Amino acid sequence: MGKVKKDLFFLTLAAFLATLFVWLPFFFDLKEGITTVFKNYDGPNYIVIAKTWYDQAQIASRFSLPTPLEYYPAHLPGYPFSIFVFDLFLPGTWAMLGSTLIFSILCLFSFYLLVYKFKLSKDPFSLSLLFLIFPARWVAVKAVGSPEPMFLFFVLSSIYFFKSAFDKVENNLFSKKKNVYLDLLLAGIFGGLAQITKSPGILLFAGFEIFLFYKMIKEKGKAFSFKNLFNHIAKPSLPLLLIPLSALLVFGFYQIRTGNFWAYFHSGDNFHLFFPPYQAFSPQRSWLGDFWREDMVWQYLLGALTVVFLIKKKLFALASFAGVFFSATLFVAHRDLARYSLPLIPFSLIAFDEFLQKKEFKIALFIIIPAVYLFAINFIAQNTAPVADWTPYL
Repeated sequence: MGKVKKDLFFLTLAAFLATLFVWLPFFFDLKEGITTVFKNYDGPNYIVIAKTWYDQAQIASRFSLPTPLEYYPAHLPGYPFSIFVFDLFLPGTWAMLGSTLIFSILCLFSFYLLVYKFKLSKDPFSLSLLFLIFPARWVAVKAVGSPEPMFLFFVLSSIYFFKSAFDKVENNLFSKKKNVYLDLLLAGIFGGLAQITKSPGILLFAGFEIFLFYKMIKEKGKAFSFKNLFNHIAKPSLPLLLIPLSALLVFGFYQIRTGNFWAYFHSGDNFHLFFPPYQAFSPQRSWLGDFWREDMVWQYLLGALTVVFLIKKKLFALASFAGVFFSATLFVAHRDLARYSLPLIPFSLIAFDEFLQKKEFKIALFIIIPAVYLFAINFIAQNTAPVADWTPYL
């Protein structure tokens, strides 16, 4: 068995055991058992969509959640489709958890292969193991019904192929090498899949475009002429247009299923982006809870340092997406900033790899692993939806 296959095998085993370890206390809960995991937000909402595909009459007649009917289009169809597929073989609740587990493993694979191929760490395996158990919010998210593992798998895969294209042709993007164009097409396809999974997928397209402008300006003699804009911006952007086109496909699907092309934007109190930045510290915004929010300052610091260190390492393809995504988080007014920031975590691990490989960090990590585990268990136990009847979910 080659090194890569061996590493992927052990990462698969570790991912399965880590998730099972989080589920374990709930299996022994005599009151509700694994049902607590099933009803963790927003898992039940995604099962509802997988069973009804946004049909409001079906939702109202079959399901008991108090969620407003117009709120469901806030949940994009990518993850519900995976539940729908798994539901062909498993009950809906286990189809949901099975989907999350599979995409958690695939996400780990894509991170490992990104780090391994482009030599972003001296020890891709240990860095991938760290990604499995840190941060604590990630540990909780990938143990319940959530689209984040799927979204991150598509994001990392898209960046993998985008970076691959530019690493193959450093000075002349328009070499006749067909595999370069194939890489760009795959970057667009995976980016489009990210877009139909979660709305921040559009930030991939923005990050790619910023990188294309950077490449054009950096190359000697590349001025803002029509020819240069076409050759260095428009032409490589064609396959990447699959990302915004995927958003239009989602809106068209909403038109068919709900009669409202703009249903996503009419889904109620679902938008948490506000100008100016740092509205997360405003006492007047909803979804913010109390005023104990100092941890959010540390999260902003981690995001800013991620972008700075990626630039310092000259990993500009990664820094362009991380920079766009971090900038977007500055406008998020929601207490769960940790979840909104999860797509930055793989890039943070890459940015701080040298430090994370140090013995001192590994000792500190060993000390806080119980805290990570206890946070995940407590979060899952408390963050539950009031599902009265599980029959329609099965």
